[in-house]
Amino acid sequence: MTDLTPNNTFLITGIIFITIAVIGQSKLGFIEINPGFFGRFLALVIGISSLLYATGLLNFSGETVDLLRTYLAGLIEQSINSINDLLQGS
Repeated sequence: MTDLTPNNTFLITGIIFITIAVIGQSKLGFIEINPGFFGRFLALVIGISSLLYATGLLNFSGETVDLLRTYLAGLIEQSINSINDLLQGS
């Protein structure tokens, strides 16, 4: 039997929650699922985020965060310089 890695777990969880969000009210054997609107929306959000995490699109490593922080700091500095130039030129 295969081991359940975190990616497999999030993939299975995402598929289950997407199924609950799409089907809505259903009866699975002796279990009845009736999540309502908020439950279906929450299942959709959890399902999509689980699938994104399983595919690696939602993983943020330390390098990614540092690169994003550096990029945003550069954009802010550039914006402040542009605003200062506009204010001094008027």
